[in-house]
Amino acid sequence: MSMAVARSITPRAQRVAVVTAGFGQNAVLTMVTTFILVYLIEYAHVSAAGIAVVTGIITATKVFDAFADPVMGSLIDLTRTRWGKFRPYILFSAVPVAVLSALLFSAPDATEPAKLVFFGVCYFLWGIAYTMCDVPYWGLIGSAFPDSRERAGVISNVRAFGAISLGIVTLGMPWIARWLSFGDDTTAFGWSLAAALVAVVGMGLYLLAFFRTRERATSALSERLTMRVLFGTLVKNTPLLMVLLGSILGFGRLIVQAGGAVFVVIAYGDEGYFTLIGAAIIVGMVLSSFLAPLLLRLATGKSLIIWSTAAAVVLYLAMYVVGFANLIAVLVFIFLTGLTLGIFVVVQTTMIADAVDDVERRTGVRNDGISFSTLTFVSKIMNALAVLAFGIFIVAAGYGADSAVTPEMQAIVWASITLVPAISCLISIVPFAFYRIGLPARGEVLAKAGSQA
Repeated sequence: MSMAVARSITPRAQRVAVVTAGFGQNAVLTMVTTFILVYLIEYAHVSAAGIAVVTGIITATKVFDAFADPVMGSLIDLTRTRWGKFRPYILFSAVPVAVLSALLFSAPDATEPAKLVFFGVCYFLWGIAYTMCDVPYWGLIGSAFPDSRERAGVISNVRAFGAISLGIVTLGMPWIARWLSFGDDTTAFGWSLAAALVAVVGMGLYLLAFFRTRERATSALSERLTMRVLFGTLVKNTPLLMVLLGSILGFGRLIVQAGGAVFVVIAYGDEGYFTLIGAAIIVGMVLSSFLAPLLLRLATGKSLIIWSTAAAVVLYLAMYVVGFANLIAVLVFIFLTGLTLGIFVVVQTTMIADAVDDVERRTGVRNDGISFSTLTFVSKIMNALAVLAFGIFIVAAGYGADSAVTPEMQAIVWASITLVPAISCLISIVPFAFYRIGLPARGEVLAKAGSQA
């Protein structure tokens, strides 16, 4: 019966399910990360001191989540069910993520300390639940699509439609909240309804990754995995470690997203301009995400990520030289760096998947759960470093809510979103240059052929 069900899911249906699931999942993530502070300040009326507490809660939770990712990955690799090792977590994490996402936008009508406690508990639980849904999702892609070319296409579509989802939610969420407020003004209740709607629809789409996919069979050796074997294999996976190190060193790629809203206020006096900058990044990422599989047919992942990163270095340096006075020029440069970022996120994921295949070939152990958990781990570390680096420059510039903007202040902040990414990307090329996927030795191929004969 299970074989008949598995055969009924065509490769195309499986690809559509995974991409759609990623679209829904990213909608929920974008809603929480982009609008939670807006909701707490404007509609839950949390004070400046309270927002400082909220920031501390978010930072502490992200650090905890980052180090929880490998633990989650190892638990996945040790899981054995009739559904596989990834799909059960996808099934049982969807509802908690949806419920907790809605609760984050439903602060109680109580004192501020009570609101902060409510937020802290919900956000911590949300972080755990989201880790449980995110790590198995990326591992499932590596398992469900063993062919590297097909997998690269799926990853590119996931990244591209994820960027589209980000744009739709970023632009549409305030309008949905206003519409559901059923009046002329947007209300806290309207935001609560909007959050619940996006959470239910998003995680409903995410469940397609459970119902419309199948995992590859597990090798006999992988059936006897232990925690020691898992982490030992991870440490020995040099190609994977090079991708992780190169990614972390390239954290500067994310500084524009982390500090762009503040930068436009300092440079142009209008935070609304960040919509243009965000759109330029998203369009660039979407286009290059779709283009990446075609480029991977012409070049290896290693060469593509090195040359696209080198191009990013040149673009950031040129952007610094041109300056920010001409907004149109800035948008063109941001779009072009978005192209390099889209290539990076696609190729980075495919390189990790290829490294997992390589270590399985060499050791007989497939540890895609813990290996793909490093993808989410690195993403969180990169975001944290980008925020930290931008914050250091803001402090050095002396910028505050009531500060008068000076040319020196503008110059310091401009350097933070141009020179820092350029230096960061340049350094990140070094580990990627040492990424090598081994091929079977000729003797190994001949021995295998002889045994089959």
